[in-house]
Amino acid sequence: MSRALLLAAALAAGEAYPVAPAAAGRAVLLDSADEAWAGARRIAWGEARYETAFRALWDASGLYVRFDARDADPWSTMTKRDEWIWQEEAVEIFLDLDRSGRDYAEIEISPANVVCDVRMVTPWPDKESDYSWDLAGLESRVHLRRDAGGTTTGWTAAAFLPWAGFRSLPSAKGSRLPPRAGDRWRFNVFRIERPHGKQDPERDAVYAAWSPPGEPSFHVPAAFRDLVFEAGR
Repeated sequence: MSRALLLAAALAAGEAYPVAPAAAGRAVLLDSADEAWAGARRIAWGEARYETAFRALWDASGLYVRFDARDADPWSTMTKRDEWIWQEEAVEIFLDLDRSGRDYAEIEISPANVVCDVRMVTPWPDKESDYSWDLAGLESRVHLRRDAGGTTTGWTAAAFLPWAGFRSLPSAKGSRLPPRAGDRWRFNVFRIERPHGKQDPERDAVYAAWSPPGEPSFHVPAAFRDLVFEAGR
């Protein structure tokens, strides 16, 4: 059996992520109020000093995602939408609506709240990206976190991803938008940390995935896990 098939088989029964219904409104969720996110499952990965946590919620209008990145010195220089922020520091989510491994959405956010949204036409090793695609209606906010002494301890990125914005993806043709309780997409979440800043961004760079791809790229759909939309309680 090939390495790709072995990876796919190993992950087929892997951990799914349940997305609970949101109990708070968009503004509160984007402000990253902890009580508003209390109903969301928290997953975390990476070494302790660069730990990244992820949570998600949903409602009739869209998907809400939140990343909490531990980082003593978050940095960025890019300022324009769709700049290649993965060359600096960023958090990322890939969302595969029809579970095909093609035409999936890639959403990245930098510590400066710069967004890069991409339609990934095909994955690694023959990657084709469509940078002209935008997730219409996307909203995001970034907050620096500090301890009681004022020292920076990390940053939080929260985003609203409207269902209507996904309709421009070819993969939306085989998907329900809005989804219904019990529907399953495929996804993965990531973090890029560059501890030596803009002076030496490649040295000791950290490329961390919740579900490790096992290849020299994040774009390995076999490593994606199920994102399951839960019903209200």
